[in-house]
Formats: sequence, structure tokens, C-alpha cells
Amino acid sequence: MGFWVRFVWPLLLASALCWAQVYPGRQWERIADPASAGYSSRRLESLRSYVQTLDTTALMVVVGGKVLFEQGDVARLSYLASARKSVLAMLYGNYVAAGKIDLSKTIKDLGVTDHGGLLPVEQQATIEHLITARSGVYHDASNAGDAPVKPARGSKKPGEFFLYNNWDFNAAGAIFEKLTGRDIYDALESDLARPVEMQDFDRTRQRKSGDLDKSVHPAYHMWLSTRDMARIGYLMLREGNWAGKQLVPREWARRIVSIVSPVPAGTAAPYGWGYGYMWWVADPETRGPFAGAYTARGAVGQFITVLPSLDMVIAHKTDPQGGQANGPDGAGRRAIQVNNEEYSAILALIAAARRGR
Repeated sequence: MGFWVRFVWPLLLASALCWAQVYPGRQWERIADPASAGYSSRRLESLRSYVQTLDTTALMVVVGGKVLFEQGDVARLSYLASARKSVLAMLYGNYVAAGKIDLSKTIKDLGVTDHGGLLPVEQQATIEHLITARSGVYHDASNAGDAPVKPARGSKKPGEFFLYNNWDFNAAGAIFEKLTGRDIYDALESDLARPVEMQDFDRTRQRKSGDLDKSVHPAYHMWLSTRDMARIGYLMLREGNWAGKQLVPREWARRIVSIVSPVPAGTAAPYGWGYGYMWWVADPETRGPFAGAYTARGAVGQFITVLPSLDMVIAHKTDPQGGQANGPDGAGRRAIQVNNEEYSAILALIAAARRGR
């Protein structure tokens, strides 16, 4: 009896909970009546009205595996910007578990370098330092998006200082391919896109880019639709499990959204995030709807946000290549974006839509 209670029953219970959860097939199910899920239709319409004033291309809110709210063209493919890094973090999991990627290996061990070489102190950065943005390597990246001011090279030891620097992330992509023997986009397709039945994934749209005269490591940009971004978020919400199949090791799914670099003093989710393993993470002391929250975040308005306390995933997109007409006759284009403050307002409106709040 003791063996049954201690070992067999917990396994049966975990299995039952997994199969009781809703997972989308080729199409997402929808919540016909928001009130049935505990949300106010009136407040969701207020959310819609606000989103329509922004440069949002599409927004999708999933609760319990079903679509609660949808606005815009959720099937439209556009690039993820820096949200790509969170996807790479997920891809790392199986290969870390299999021993193909040893996070303690240094870039010197791996023979990783760049134009002009790396300093001895920089060569001591490990893979783990790279994927937590604490490498201390301040070499120029092949693409834009670094911190506006970087410390002098060699001034920080690996692990002692957080700096959001694209060199780290691009090198982490190159290392993934070196150690696994796989192209990132092939892994994205086989390990994530096909198993979660992404509706719009197009392998031919995935391509690397960057100025290789600045750095030998290109950026591994990704193009996904909003509704497929929601599948990525839902896989993370379920700790790497998809309908009974563990696509990302559970411990790894938990690890990459744990705090490594704390939230800056004086800020709180959804207005401020600390950093984990290529995911932005709410302060562990956060309470209420943002308790345990984490998000992928990319330039000009790419977000995949997971709110475990609400069993919720939010996917938000802009299409920066689309632009907007800015002249009275529709001539001319302007850059588009939804900034962090505007997105934080979206999150606040979603949380406020819960009935009784």
C-alpha cells in the first residue's frame, strides 16, 4: 500500500491531469462565452478598443488551451525579433538532457572566436553564461539590438554582470549547431513546429542575417504567426508537455524561466522583468495575476507571455516590415511599434477582464 501511495498514485494522477488538459489540434478551440471562463465580455471589448488604437498586427489570448480573445490577422507570418532567443532556449533542452550540450564548456573549449579574436578573459565564458546574457564578451554583434553602451572589453569577468548583448545569443545559436550537428531551423521544425501542429510554419521563410564583416555569427531570425506563437507559449505553460509527449524536458522548461538576473529595483511585472535563460521573468515575489509570469520579447512589439496563475498565454505581434501609411493620400510609410508601456497596458486590461476584479 505504501508503494502504491508513494509512487504509483502520483504517476496516475499526473497522467490524468495531463490528459484532462485541452490541447489544440490543427485548429484552436474557442471560448464562446467569456463569462463561462470567468471573464467579462464588456471589459474584453474595452481591450479590443484599446488595441485598435495601437500598431498591433494581431493579439491572441488563450485560457485553458482555448482562445478567449483574438484581434487582427493571427495567421500572418512576420519575424519574431528577439523573441527568437526564447525559442532557442527551448530547443536547447533535449540536447542538454542528452549530454550533447554541456553548459559548463567554455567558448575556448569549443574553439569559438570572432573577428580580431577574443580576449583571454572572454574565452572563459561558458555556454551557460551566453544563454543568460552574462558572458562578459562585448564584441560587436552582426545585427543591431545591443545595449546602447557596453562596458570596455575585458572589464567584466564572465558571470558577474548582466548585459543584453546580441553577440551572446548569436554565438549560442552557432554553438547549438556545432554541438548538435543540426541546423537551428531544422530543429525548430522537427522538435517544436511539427509536434505542436503549427498551422502556418514555413521552413522556407526562416533565414539568418547580419553583417558578417562585424561578426562571423549571424542572427537566426524566425518567422512565425501569432497563433503559432501562442502554441510556443502554451507548450511552456504546460512545462514542455504537449498532449502527453514531453517535447521539452520538464526540468529544463522550469529552469529557463527561473531568475538569474533579478528585476531592477523599483519595478514590478508587468512593467519590469528580470532575466533567466533567454526568457524575461517576473520577480519571484510578485503576487496576483503576474505571479510566476514570464515572457519572450522582441523589438517593436513581439511578445509571448505566459501567466501561470491565470492558466493563460498571450501572443502579440506587429509586422515591422509592413509599415503604415502616414500621408493624407496614403503615401509614405512610417515605422510601427508597440512599446513595452503599451504592451503592459494590454496585460493590465486582460487581467482586469477577469470577472469580480
